[in-house]
Amino acid sequence: MDLRKLGNSVANLAGEAGKRAMDISEKAAKTISKSAENIDIQKMGESASNASKKVQKMAVGVSDKAKEGVIKSAEAVNKVMDVNGDGQVDIEDVIIMGLRIPGICISREEFLRSEFMKDYPQEIIEDAIAFNPAHAGISSEKIEKYADEVIKFERNCVSGISAALSTPGGFAMAATIPADIAQYYGYMLRVTQKLLYLYGFPEIDVTEKGKKFDTETLNILTLCLGVMYGVAGANNALKAVAKALGTGVQKQLMKKALTKGTIYPIVKNTAKWFGVRMTKEVFTGFFKHAIPVVGGVIGGGLTFMSFKPCCDKLKASLRDTLLSNPNHQVTEDENIIAVEIIEEIDCVEDN
Repeated sequence: MDLRKLGNSVANLAGEAGKRAMDISEKAAKTISKSAENIDIQKMGESASNASKKVQKMAVGVSDKAKEGVIKSAEAVNKVMDVNGDGQVDIEDVIIMGLRIPGICISREEFLRSEFMKDYPQEIIEDAIAFNPAHAGISSEKIEKYADEVIKFERNCVSGISAALSTPGGFAMAATIPADIAQYYGYMLRVTQKLLYLYGFPEIDVTEKGKKFDTETLNILTLCLGVMYGVAGANNALKAVAKALGTGVQKQLMKKALTKGTIYPIVKNTAKWFGVRMTKEVFTGFFKHAIPVVGGVIGGGLTFMSFKPCCDKLKASLRDTLLSNPNHQVTEDENIIAVEIIEEIDCVEDN
């Protein structure tokens, strides 16, 4: 995403406002000159003309300053958010920023143990950790209740943070836009990890090694975010991964499918979709933060309204996979992708 273009877009709006001010002032001068009766028309016309020129000069100055300020703010946001250093802001940057926020990364064992300890004996908890909750005999109805509580808790947390971060106005907003976006997606990543574990997925590696995260992890999280936003192909791809894991494919063998093979083009398509979204979100961020009090109300309110539907989409996808539902009916598209994954893995093993 090129935030310089974003800056130019906002500045163009200011320029258009300046041009309209010029037109209005010229029309006003003409009207005053025509309507002047028993007055020195020439002097009146000269005064109106001088006033028009002053308004034009002020409008040009405002437009230039607005353009310069917005471009500088956009460049600042771009610099902060381009954490992988590829010259653009994309979903990978946002995921990395989110995972670096303290408390976002979830330990599968600690989470499952904490969730189930108040309702189940030790042997069932150990079975859920060693395999998955469905294998341990925890019903789908119970899992859904846990999932709903997770979504409710995380939504309340992120909504309060978003309202606080949306408060600064003026160009101080440039510093808060990356934090606002990172916090929002960070809490989506918290929900994503928890839902994955409740619905049977193995632990994903969210540890940072040498300022880098595992590509497989970034790609599976990109798919999950794609499901949340209804990106084409993401849902079938995630279900296909679940099918492959559910039929005995080892987690470590899924790496090729997620980073180079069948799933990878879908991941890239999802990332491309989010690239466009990032542009819109940063653009919206400039205006949301421009008015301090209103920005806080809008920021927290929109976050509260948008967070749950996205999480519900992911929950709906995960609760009906081969990992979470033994009676899952595999769709044709899902099966095609899963078969290709397994064939790719077989080729790797043969070599």
